[in-house]
Amino acid sequence: MQDRFLKALRREPVDCTPVWIMRQAGRYLPEYRATRQKAGDFLTLCKTPELACEVTLQPLRRFDLDAAIIFSDILTIPDAMGLGLTLNEGIGPRFDTPLRTKKDIVNLPEIDVDSQLGYVMDAIRITRKELDGKVPLIGFTGSPWTLATYMVEGGGSKEFQFVKGLVHNDPETAHRLLVKITKAVIDYLKAQIFAGAQAVMVFDTWGGTLSTPAYMDFSLKYMTDIVSALKSDPDTRATPVTLFTKGGAGWLEQIADSGCDAVGLDWTITMDSARNRIGNRVALQGNMDPTVLYASASRVQAEATRIIEEFGNHDGHIFNLGHGIHPGIDPENVQALVETVHSVSRRT
Repeated sequence: MQDRFLKALRREPVDCTPVWIMRQAGRYLPEYRATRQKAGDFLTLCKTPELACEVTLQPLRRFDLDAAIIFSDILTIPDAMGLGLTLNEGIGPRFDTPLRTKKDIVNLPEIDVDSQLGYVMDAIRITRKELDGKVPLIGFTGSPWTLATYMVEGGGSKEFQFVKGLVHNDPETAHRLLVKITKAVIDYLKAQIFAGAQAVMVFDTWGGTLSTPAYMDFSLKYMTDIVSALKSDPDTRATPVTLFTKGGAGWLEQIADSGCDAVGLDWTITMDSARNRIGNRVALQGNMDPTVLYASASRVQAEATRIIEEFGNHDGHIFNLGHGIHPGIDPENVQALVETVHSVSRRT
């Protein structure tokens, strides 16, 4: 099996820097748009294992990527909890019944991951079979804090009025919600690993909106609990875990202390600065600004080269964007990126 990606996560020597792309299965690919139209709506695409497998594999047919990530959504857990999720392109996620009171949170049901989210595990099993060892498969989840923001706000937000109000006015209830979500996330990631995920990633999309004390208490604490639960279980401890907080550059040392195997970086910090701060305790993933892919192929190549040379001749780098790829990107620029990462890192 081609395991360049897994070796880099373990900070072992590799022949060249592995590369994958957040949201690599998505709207920038015409074949994805065709499959999405066939499915009829986004949730049906997520919940049909054969279709989820298909879109997971699509970018690997085009590009020499070093990992696949299962096609799903971070909001599968709150959807299973019965909040009434709708996902519409151009509008974003919405919940019919957001959690606005203490009673809402107290009454939030626990979920049975295997029965309620079994479609994700089915997609993982099918995809592992189809990959046939070509590249490793990544499973993922949203962080407890990020999931809580959507569940309390009822959708995306700029001000986070309701969830931050909860944190400041009733921190005990906020923690109660995060404990419930964390339990579900741990069960969910373990189920993904048992189904065949060879690495897992926690996306903390909204952690960077918190103050430092609030981030430690309401986001990183729970991600650390997740890592601890996975690493203390003999059946999951060997599976690498990546934590990614968008806007989290100020807290790299604390994130690295969580026990995770890799820290994802956005584009607000340089690779050499991150490595100087946390050394080789963890692998580093990142961190090209996704908007560079709107530029010319030569500009993409130059920026990828800069990042690789900036990291230097050290083990433990997984090349990625600093966040998800944008829908309007030309796939030819993705091709230029992947080829550049491999060729330049071989020389470096």
